[in-house]
Amino acid sequence: MRTIGLIGGMSWESSAEYYRLLNELVRERLGGLHSAPCVLHSVDFAEIEELQATGEWERAGEVLARAARGLQGAGAEIVLICSNTMHKVAGQVEAAVSVPLLHLADATADAVRAAGLTRVGLLGTAFTMEQTFYRDRLARHGLEVVAPDAEGRALVHRVIYDELCLGVVRDESRAAYQQVIGELVEAGAQGVVLGCTEIELLIGEKDSPVPVFPTTRLHVEAAVAAALS
Repeated sequence: MRTIGLIGGMSWESSAEYYRLLNELVRERLGGLHSAPCVLHSVDFAEIEELQATGEWERAGEVLARAARGLQGAGAEIVLICSNTMHKVAGQVEAAVSVPLLHLADATADAVRAAGLTRVGLLGTAFTMEQTFYRDRLARHGLEVVAPDAEGRALVHRVIYDELCLGVVRDESRAAYQQVIGELVEAGAQGVVLGCTEIELLIGEKDSPVPVFPTTRLHVEAAVAAALS
């Protein structure tokens, strides 16, 4: 099995999910005491969040590119960015290493298409929902993307940064997300992409009238498949 490099810490709450899922899926595939050969570089999210807020994406990309080079130097043969939002700088990270970068949006789009869907709602940070880097990547796979309205986007973003990234999971926020999901379905969404790794701490299949696509799990599944191929 090839060694997987993880650029994490954005936030560490979701990176812990990456690590757990990675090892669980390898054990399921290989059995016994098998676990995943992996290397983790966990950044200081406060630094990254400040660069996000001030629009200094190139500097943020430099931080992640250095992390990727370190992972490759430590033996990683595949690299994952454990964050949907930070795939905005995926090009910088990919250019920094000679090993493959497994793009989270590609893994998600493959799952959506395999389910036979073409129009999906997108939940994530304001950067992911409002900028084009993520929606355009999904569109390359023939998917149409619907985002919440301005009020819904603000709510979804606030819960991510003020609650989920801090490990706070509130029933009231789950209910608010369910309302946003209902509005996306009314707008024609056939499924909903949980386009922020922390959202899976709050929302699951039972919380939506249409299929949800948990990007963390899908990213890990694709990574394990690639590492075992």
